[in-house]
Amino acid sequence: MTPEQLAEKILQALAALAVDGAITVEGGLPRELKVERPKNPEHGDYATNVAMQLGKRAGMNPRAFAELLAAKLQGDEAITAVEIAGPGFINLRVAADAQGKVAQAILDAGPAYGTSDSLQGRAINVEFISANPTGPLHLGHTRWAAVGDALARVLAAAGASVSREFYINDRGNQMDKFGASLQAAAHGHKIPEDGYHGEYILDLAKRIVDEVPDLLTLPEDEQVIAFREAGYERQLKEQQDQLEHFRTKFDVWFSERSLHEQDGVPHAIQKLRDQGHLYEADDALWMRTTDFTDDKDRVLIRSNGEPTYFASDAAYYVNKRERGFETCIYMLGADHHGYVNRLKAIAACAGDDPEHNIEVLIGQLVKILKGGEEMKLSKRAGTIVTLAELVEEGGVDALRYTLCRYPTDSPLTLDIEEMTRQASENPVYYVQYAHARLASILRNADELGIKLDEFDPGLLSHEREGDLLRALAEFPRVVATAAELREPHRIARYLEDTASAFHKFYDSCRVLPRGDEEVEPVHKARLTLVSATRTVLANGLDLLGVSAPERM
Repeated sequence: MTPEQLAEKILQALAALAVDGAITVEGGLPRELKVERPKNPEHGDYATNVAMQLGKRAGMNPRAFAELLAAKLQGDEAITAVEIAGPGFINLRVAADAQGKVAQAILDAGPAYGTSDSLQGRAINVEFISANPTGPLHLGHTRWAAVGDALARVLAAAGASVSREFYINDRGNQMDKFGASLQAAAHGHKIPEDGYHGEYILDLAKRIVDEVPDLLTLPEDEQVIAFREAGYERQLKEQQDQLEHFRTKFDVWFSERSLHEQDGVPHAIQKLRDQGHLYEADDALWMRTTDFTDDKDRVLIRSNGEPTYFASDAAYYVNKRERGFETCIYMLGADHHGYVNRLKAIAACAGDDPEHNIEVLIGQLVKILKGGEEMKLSKRAGTIVTLAELVEEGGVDALRYTLCRYPTDSPLTLDIEEMTRQASENPVYYVQYAHARLASILRNADELGIKLDEFDPGLLSHEREGDLLRALAEFPRVVATAAELREPHRIARYLEDTASAFHKFYDSCRVLPRGDEEVEPVHKARLTLVSATRTVLANGLDLLGVSAPERM
């Protein structure tokens, strides 16, 4: 029995009491309710405070309300005990056979276990990397690559239609500086002070010249453009390859240039003008964002006729909404706090609800320690630690899991040695080892010729079996909550708790027969539980983009 199924039984009992005339609740009965696992297992398997929520509305003392509900629930064969505590808490114990059915339900659902329709019908755009195609992806991008991809997976598991988007900042002065830096490097000249430095510029310039030697024969002003475009193409491809290796895939690689080349900016400006939030002053075009909590109005078109970067932001938001996305999620770095109000103001000026149609998540800074020292310098990029170097140091699984394990709104310090240590104190190793151990048990059962051709859920009556079953039953709720709150770190913490419940179960309950022992129904029941646990850990790791190894 899952928590949701138990909650449904409680709702049915309430409805029966209402039909009998035993209760009359002002405003009607709730359509849904939650049951929780009590902090102290001695209090029961699950608990609900519904009597305290509805008692007053029913004109009754909550404890008296709880007694009526308890009496109704005690007639259900899936519930073995109902106890009232304090002012009206109801503690429930579930029958072993009812609880054990969770294992079979998990196996029947397979990879779909944990999914729900809680966000069904919602079209969500998740833009979680915005970068210049002028150099390697760095540590900040790496955190969002892991967390953003995990969030997109969690949202999709909750039933949303999700588009993963990378915003290419391929317009503006930084692109010209990139071209000038490559041109200077190709000629062996000193790179401009305000240009791009690092070994990668020298390598990229040489590669471009080797592949397109004719670039050096072009007039100087044409060379800058040619090197800019050649560097852009190759650097973007490198970013795409690195992210692919990091198991981060994007549905859309959106070019900022396209907003200007395909009239996206003029179109958005006209839409915003029609909403009545634009005005002209000092020969420039402004958006009155102060009407919607921004600290100052923003310039869209400068007095020289050039659009600002803010104009691109506004056009990009309008573009997303016109592509049919109900919710646009922006994931920005720690230095972008000032963008929150202005982005929400763009949504409001476009006639949208800034509390519904746009969400801005801010990620705090990450520090990486190696040998007790902070990694600050890159071999290739000079002043930044790159995604490629981090993957080389920590590995994809360890890096992704560790970055996803913590709330993004808090600073994070990661130690390479701790992150890659093969010990139970290392969370990613602990969870992956649990999965590998589960897979090993199932392989051994297969070698012994044990078939899961029968399953008696009532045999899973040991305390540790019940703990593990209840942990497995929580998975769909954890996924739905992680999606609702935009907090994929909840998946990682859940996996660690569930791995712990499995290890305690395995230490207390013999799964396979010893020596010449006959295969008993209890062995098959426990193997079914083992298989269900393996499915849940695999599904959870997949939501984080982390592999579920069969052997370790």
